[in-house]
Amino acid sequence: MQESDWAGFFADPQALDSDAYIKLEYYLECVGDPELAAAHFCAEQSTAQWRRVGSNEDLRPRFGARVIGLEVLGTQPDFSYGIGNAKGEPVHACRVTIAHPHGNFGPRIPNLLSAVCGEGTFFSPGAAVVKLLDVHFPDAYLAHFEGPRFGVEGIRDMLQAYDRPIFFGVIKPNIGLPPDVFSDLGYQSWLGGLDIAKDDEMLGDTDWCPLQERSRLLGEARRRAEVETGTPKIYLANITDEVDRLIEQHDLAVANGANALLINAMPVGLSAVRMLRKHARVPLIAHFPFIAPFSRLGNFGIHSQVFSKLQRLAGFDSIIMPGFGERMHTSDEEVLANVDACLGPMGSLKRSLPVPGGSDWAGTLKTLHDKVGTVDFGFVPGRGVFGHPMGPQGGAKSIRQAWDAIVAGVSLDERAKTHTELEAAMTAFGGRRS
Repeated sequence: MQESDWAGFFADPQALDSDAYIKLEYYLECVGDPELAAAHFCAEQSTAQWRRVGSNEDLRPRFGARVIGLEVLGTQPDFSYGIGNAKGEPVHACRVTIAHPHGNFGPRIPNLLSAVCGEGTFFSPGAAVVKLLDVHFPDAYLAHFEGPRFGVEGIRDMLQAYDRPIFFGVIKPNIGLPPDVFSDLGYQSWLGGLDIAKDDEMLGDTDWCPLQERSRLLGEARRRAEVETGTPKIYLANITDEVDRLIEQHDLAVANGANALLINAMPVGLSAVRMLRKHARVPLIAHFPFIAPFSRLGNFGIHSQVFSKLQRLAGFDSIIMPGFGERMHTSDEEVLANVDACLGPMGSLKRSLPVPGGSDWAGTLKTLHDKVGTVDFGFVPGRGVFGHPMGPQGGAKSIRQAWDAIVAGVSLDERAKTHTELEAAMTAFGGRRS
């Protein structure tokens, strides 16, 4: 195949201008010659036809996506998941690395996604099963994006909280409470030691808990808690809505005292988030609805770390993601890849605070800290604070007591002997854990 005309979709990476290309890593299953399938794959997501009839021009040197790495991982009798028709031919499982010229779509997230995970990618001949595993952006491309305004360091400065995780809490019950009851729960959690009390990602601007009243009461409660504790606090208001209401909802919530905003990134759209980032003057925090349907299958869709990178690119200061533990159906390796997408180098973009979440309480804090290997993360219990037997103030205290035990190098059992809130949490949520 390399001697055919399709060879023009292959390149030596050393011969390419690295600033002009993004690098894409895919898993794909194909029938026939894997090299020909990879060449088709590049053609479909870039030039498709690369010559006019009757012309000798070749558009590929400037506009063609190129295969710069191809590894055949093995063969199998059929495509995974019952997708596609192998027609009795062996199916090759491959890992393909592609250099795609970003001049084809420019620094525009919708156009980027249309190219690298659009029709050409998922409907390429002979390759029925595809997963975008990772994307690497050159600094020349990243320079066109603002990225996070605050990032990890900015959020720490707001809270005057250094050398430890940032303690979030999802106010529970998350749906059904009127604003006054909801705000009192947040207030109690701040008194107990939470840094950030947040709306649930499902709680929008509803008739029984409208954002106008909810943000006003939580803004007032936040300021009272700051006076009483002597420490800064954040109320994280969910403004997820139709795109044409985002600016209005931002202005309303911030005027009422919300000093950070939650947006469900993929339901709203990353381009909308990038627009909001240019207007916003408070941190933007991402939540992960609508990502699992793209990423859950091991060999099909889009790896969740791609979404983390794109959310950071769009301007999120912090990214809430599926965390450790069986409930989230996410491997430790995938969680850590998402954490690295938030904290690893991305040109001059600031780091986003990763917040791996899911059924956390005081007893899971040490495990999370040990696995992440840094204090630069957010810890986001829900019922672990708001379902605590001693109320949200006691729940928040149990989290801080667990962190003090970690810093002191003592077990939770030992710390709980003199801290009733931690003892109550261990009894209620999981027995004794070190």
